[in-house]
Amino acid sequence: MLPIIPHKASAILGICLCFSHFSSAQSASLLQPYAGEETRQIKSLSEKDIEDLRAGRGWGLAKPAELNGYPGPAHVLEAAEELQLSSETKARIQGIFDEMNAEARRLGALYVDAEQQLETALSDGTVEAAKLEILLADAESLRTDLRRAHLQAHLETAPLLTRHQKKLYSKLRGYDSGGGHGLGHGGAH
Repeated sequence: MLPIIPHKASAILGICLCFSHFSSAQSASLLQPYAGEETRQIKSLSEKDIEDLRAGRGWGLAKPAELNGYPGPAHVLEAAEELQLSSETKARIQGIFDEMNAEARRLGALYVDAEQQLETALSDGTVEAAKLEILLADAESLRTDLRRAHLQAHLETAPLLTRHQKKLYSKLRGYDSGGGHGLGHGGAH
């Protein structure tokens, strides 16, 4: 028969058990942050990453432009009605998007291939320092080119929008914190 534990002592014991469980779970997640990723075809990229890169999606590469008042062409086109884009402006932004998307698809596929080459070299255990340097340089050069393609499209889109459209775009995207960062970059007033 178990001894009866006073109420305060049982509460403390319960708290300790909960903390012990939480601490144990937290330790496991800290020790195993990549658990399950060892089965990926390319360890550095999820299937969603690969899909996004091959489809020319932004992959967060243009976030500095987006969050500093340089709207992205894809999102501007999605909000064309709310932004009341003229047919001429919409056509010009569609052209920017089409050009960027074609380049992003091309570079994204090359980047995935470069990451696959790095993966293969590491998984077969034959990579040497000089080869690693080349593989990394190739992958990072492609990533830089890919990022440039996305950022450039934002830079080309911004001057086509009025100040009001940029403010509305920021509000629609949930960035309107009242600071107005970047809203004066080009465009009609």
